[in-house]
Amino acid sequence: MKPTPEQLALVRERLRAAKENSRLYAEKLRGIDPGDIRSAEDFRALPFTEKSELRDGCEMGVCACGEEEVVRIHMSSGTTGVPIVIPYTAKDVDDWAEMFARCYRMAGLTRRDRVQITPGYGLWTAGIGFQAGCERLGAMAIPIGPGNTERQLNILVGMRSTVLCATSSYALLIAEEVERRGLEESVALRKAIIGSECWGDKMRQRIGSALHVELYDIYGLTEVYGPGIAISCGAGDAMHYWDDFLYLEIIDPATGEVLPDGEMGEIAITTLRKQAAPLIRYRTHDLSRILPEPCPCGANWPRIARIAGRSDDRIKVRGVNIYPGQILDVLSEVEGVSSEYQVRLSREGGKDEMALLFEVEPGFDPVRVAEEVARAFRQNVGLRIRTEGVEIGALPRSEKKTVRVIDQRH
Repeated sequence: MKPTPEQLALVRERLRAAKENSRLYAEKLRGIDPGDIRSAEDFRALPFTEKSELRDGCEMGVCACGEEEVVRIHMSSGTTGVPIVIPYTAKDVDDWAEMFARCYRMAGLTRRDRVQITPGYGLWTAGIGFQAGCERLGAMAIPIGPGNTERQLNILVGMRSTVLCATSSYALLIAEEVERRGLEESVALRKAIIGSECWGDKMRQRIGSALHVELYDIYGLTEVYGPGIAISCGAGDAMHYWDDFLYLEIIDPATGEVLPDGEMGEIAITTLRKQAAPLIRYRTHDLSRILPEPCPCGANWPRIARIAGRSDDRIKVRGVNIYPGQILDVLSEVEGVSSEYQVRLSREGGKDEMALLFEVEPGFDPVRVAEEVARAFRQNVGLRIRTEGVEIGALPRSEKKTVRVIDQRH
């Protein structure tokens, strides 16, 4: 999908501001005249921006405005390294709220909804983004934040919350507690908006059936505003994104080559309006593909497939590259497998070994299901591994993101 003339005009404007005011981009754009970016070919000649550059830049090296214009900072979680500091102007905050409100509208929320917000607040972008979009829409925000599941359930029932915002891991934990306590008839939820993790069909089915809700994927990252830059609609798994604020490319993770629409690759994002921290061809490491066909829902916003994982989440076992999305695909094929799994990597006799543990639905033989998973994994991924089915609830639950890979090979 090539940039439109309108998008290219916004790119030129952001390039000028970045080159004149950002320490990072003054160096990266040396020798490049923003006025020369007139075509897709010109745009693709621009350098990528890497996460490491945002870390290596000083305190706010990406900042392309005067410090007196910065009204807020956020930081990445730091789970993959030193946290990244991202500044926001008042306009950036306003634009983010508008994008998030669009997400809520796309999911069918109205001003009559009561939105229980469980993602974290503070330097992380999640909670405050969900709240700002809710307030922009005019719905009722219940900004409880993460943890304290007992209190979450009390508010869910007492406040008659109609929408739950959470990570998939925490939504599952809440769903299981609702089932265990027999609260299904006391809960008024109708929708759940889930982000922050790659989650598969098994987990979707489990959360959706336990809470009796419609599920929506929401996408975002701290470096690019935060959550709220894309969301799924009622027509399927794809996510609409806001191309008046963002230009998305899908690139080959190894070569950086732009891939044709429909091919799976890494998302690179260029912000078209962000003032304090504009990003040019930012490599997200998230894997997806552009879907050029019109959406059955009728919305004209462009679409990407739901996130299949991250290029840097790859694990390598006996020379075979494995992505979380492949594991989810295998587990989704086998009847009797529930949503939760855990990978344990070890080294035995100088050779890598992989054990895949997963929960099994009641009424199914764990041994037989384990054999089926092992067969499917060998057929789809090309690797013989150990498999073990365990009862539901045996694997860890999390109020944030669940750790699914334990690597003991070091």
